[in-house]
Amino acid sequence: MVRMMRMLVDQGRRTSQNLQWVRHLTNNTDLKSRLEQLIPEEQARLKDLKTKYGKNSLGEATVDMAIGGMRGIKGMLWETSLLDADEGIRFRNMTIPECQAKLPASKPKGEPLPEGLFWLLVTGEVPTKEQVSALTQEFQDRSQIPRHVFDVLDALPKTAHPMTQFTAGILALQTESEFARAYAKGIDKRKYWEPTYEDSMNLIARLPEIAAYVYRRTYKDGETIAANPNLDYAANFAHMLGYEDPKFHELMRLYLSIHSDHEGGNVSAHTVHLVGSALSDPYLSVAAGMNGLAGPLHGLANQEVLRWIEDIVREIGTDVPTEQLKEFIWKTLKSGKVVPGYGHAVLRKTDPRYTCQREFALKHLPNDPMFQMVSKLYEVVPPILLELGKVKNPWPNVDAHSGVLLQYYGLKEANYYTVLFGVSRTMGVLSQLIWDRAFGLPIERPKSMTIEWIENFCKKQAAKFSHSGASFERELLECSWKLQ
Repeated sequence: MVRMMRMLVDQGRRTSQNLQWVRHLTNNTDLKSRLEQLIPEEQARLKDLKTKYGKNSLGEATVDMAIGGMRGIKGMLWETSLLDADEGIRFRNMTIPECQAKLPASKPKGEPLPEGLFWLLVTGEVPTKEQVSALTQEFQDRSQIPRHVFDVLDALPKTAHPMTQFTAGILALQTESEFARAYAKGIDKRKYWEPTYEDSMNLIARLPEIAAYVYRRTYKDGETIAANPNLDYAANFAHMLGYEDPKFHELMRLYLSIHSDHEGGNVSAHTVHLVGSALSDPYLSVAAGMNGLAGPLHGLANQEVLRWIEDIVREIGTDVPTEQLKEFIWKTLKSGKVVPGYGHAVLRKTDPRYTCQREFALKHLPNDPMFQMVSKLYEVVPPILLELGKVKNPWPNVDAHSGVLLQYYGLKEANYYTVLFGVSRTMGVLSQLIWDRAFGLPIERPKSMTIEWIENFCKKQAAKFSHSGASFERELLECSWKLQ
């Protein structure tokens, strides 16, 4: 009886200690200290994976893959998100609707705060309101920008593309790199993640003001707006741009959250990972990634979509019969152009990032003529692309909707939209870069081939297969003779 009582007391003590530990985790509002707890566990997990399965094949690589943009080749570790062709993106195994339901918001049933998504991406854990509030404050505390960064931007003509200015601002900030300083002094490679974390936090904290400065100098005669310390990350960014509508602040929270990460194989994410693998600091790595994002086939696509929709409205109006809209789409395709905003390299269903923006529009601007045009295109374009027979995915992607939402609230400068994308994407790529350094991932160096090498390799493989096939036929014939 006494023994049983002691066991119950010990069990109760252990339960109490476990509860205190869980309470400690949920009450811990410092992101870096939480990372310090998680990293050894994840390092051991990766080591175990390599020991047990290091020689296992993840799939084949075909000639089509090699010359077709390496699509489908499994060749990169990316912890923060995973893209499924049918389901869409999952941030740390959470879908967008799950993030909207579970991540802290600024108001009941509001859009998730990007700070909360960043915590999720870095730790794999849904943060508390207190943790998100602490992260908002930390970003504000880290947001001071050296004067020379603005001098660099002012040296550029105002006619320079906003992405050119944005990338220049990021590069100008590189003088502040904690990682570059630590590496120059000599730092234990097991601690590479620490200055990488500091750089990442500082860069994320400073990007909204740099992006807002680019916007105001390019489009608003250089009249800048000071930050508001009482606002969250996205709302403050919107405020510095010059937009005070609470609904636009909600849109910015949604926008920055859903554009943050989309697996590691897209151009901007892969570029940051690739450049970072050379131990380039986060500023250099992100600047490289933003140059990739500025390409028409990647982040620049959102402005192309809006311009195309505006062309439709100019030519045939908004209240247009379905047949006439179909004629315009066929005209676009027959002229050798693509329908912007439709199709995706991986997805084979409607992009869930499109869907959540559509739901936002249905809630806040259901009668807007441009949104109604987007809705009509959603009905008309996929069947035409299917009829064309050359498109694997005829469904809309994230770019098919975002521009229409932004212009509704007054942000009509389409050339600037990719900068918004860049502010958001930085959260995702830097979350992963911190883990790249914590894992000690090596420099990326895939094997490339010439056309001649591929031709010779394939001919040898064919000859080998033909020879083995002939040998098999001879053995089969000999076997049949013996049986006779």
